[in-house]
Amino acid sequence: MDPNLVYWKNEGQTFISRLQIWVNLLNPTTLLCSDTEIQKAHKSLGHYEKRKENVNALTLSLSSVHADSGNVVPLVFRPPALLPVAAPLVVASLLQHSSVKPALFWQFLLQVYNAGFNYANRNCSSDRNEKMSLKQLVLITGTVSFTTCSGALPQIFIKQLGVRSAAVQSFLRSIVPIHLSAALAFFSVLTIRSEELETGIQVFDSNGNSVGISKAAGHKAVKESALSRAALLGVTAAVPSMLVLLFQGTRPFKRNSLLIAPLRHTSAVVVFGLMIPVSFSLFPQLGTINREALEEKLQAVTSEGHLFYHRGL
Repeated sequence: MDPNLVYWKNEGQTFISRLQIWVNLLNPTTLLCSDTEIQKAHKSLGHYEKRKENVNALTLSLSSVHADSGNVVPLVFRPPALLPVAAPLVVASLLQHSSVKPALFWQFLLQVYNAGFNYANRNCSSDRNEKMSLKQLVLITGTVSFTTCSGALPQIFIKQLGVRSAAVQSFLRSIVPIHLSAALAFFSVLTIRSEELETGIQVFDSNGNSVGISKAAGHKAVKESALSRAALLGVTAAVPSMLVLLFQGTRPFKRNSLLIAPLRHTSAVVVFGLMIPVSFSLFPQLGTINREALEEKLQAVTSEGHLFYHRGL
């Protein structure tokens, strides 16, 4: 078992402990380190007690090295890069665009990044070939195309149907994006990581020894990751809309309606930044699955009551 997974097994089994770890790991200054420094830090992690003492190397390894392949995650798809890279895209995609083209443009950029992040941080323990297959490339292209068009549906409906009612426009631009953001985030993880559902992922016993490949564990890992991403983008879309509805009737906002846009944009960035560690912490990074839920051939291999799997992000 990779040293990163061993750490998550020992230190990340409660929500509070995982939240504390992720708040530390999401430090964007780790993005300044070179791949050579990161690999050196990862290789320097020895015994568990020594790893706790070597805090800098541990932080660098957990935030930048893939726990299955041992390779350095591409810079823009590392967890610390999620806020600085994705926040502007999230804010732009939530803007109440007056036409379809800018809505499609920003949705496309956001969904491309989401797909890349989901793919780079998937569980790849069953991958035989490190190169992306043609099937996976087609799947990513289809996912990005579908989620881009779906994300721009409110603007498409308003434009194509000629919606003029202020109440209907407000519903399409403020309420519908909340559900769309959560649903499309869930869908993106589900489709990009569908290979884990088909082939399964590696499961380990309590000693870190590989027991085999399990589709049941793959389903659990993908479902948990999809739910956490839906929570991230759903809450990010919901809170700014709620704040606008709450404050737009107050005297300062009635006097100056231009205050609504800064409130919406600022709150979106703040909520997105706060929700990243919270959403990552909703489920254990090293998840557990009951022996009875595994395939019969794996049940016969071990007598332990539950086994472990890498959830991915």
